[in-house]
Amino acid sequence: MKVWDLSTRLYHWMQAALFIGLMASGLSGNGPHVQLGLALTTLLIWRFIWGWIGSETSRFQHFLRPPKSVVRYLQGKEKAKAGHNPAGGWMVVTLLSGLTIQCVSGLALAGLLDNLPFADIWLTDPVFSILESIHLTMIKVLPALVGVHVLAVFFYKLRSKPLTWAMISGVQGRIKFEGTVNFVSQWRALLAFVFAASITVIIVVQS
Repeated sequence: MKVWDLSTRLYHWMQAALFIGLMASGLSGNGPHVQLGLALTTLLIWRFIWGWIGSETSRFQHFLRPPKSVVRYLQGKEKAKAGHNPAGGWMVVTLLSGLTIQCVSGLALAGLLDNLPFADIWLTDPVFSILESIHLTMIKVLPALVGVHVLAVFFYKLRSKPLTWAMISGVQGRIKFEGTVNFVSQWRALLAFVFAASITVIIVVQS
């Protein structure tokens, strides 16, 4: 059964590649760290937009379930729908939130937020120091979150539920779901990406 559209799959692997590049360039002090950060910022903006107007399985309202549903799912009392399961949905939001915090703090450290409206009021030296501390802390937190995500995928692989291949092909095999998935036009995804890229360009131009 097809569960992921092309744009969501491309986003997933581009995010993974950019994360690896950012960790490598950030820890070594070499490479286009800021440029990679801007690329990830664009992807994140796009993903948040796609979370509202995208295909069914990509929408936040589809996979964000109440805590009670997460507990019931982990206890084996609730079946998963196509796409992210209740626990996986919250992991997605946690990762997106962590990456967003890292990107925003990184933009501030790179001086790309200095010319935003009222920056002289809210982007003070104490705030800058806090953002710097957050950025350094997230360098340790994000790999831990990614590690949990990878372990969960490996766990499902051992249970004959190949989640990785589904994110490559778009088709989830060996798991049967009720109903069908509603997919929207990928032209909508392209327009959303152009809009996201425009926001990033504006941030760079005004800096």
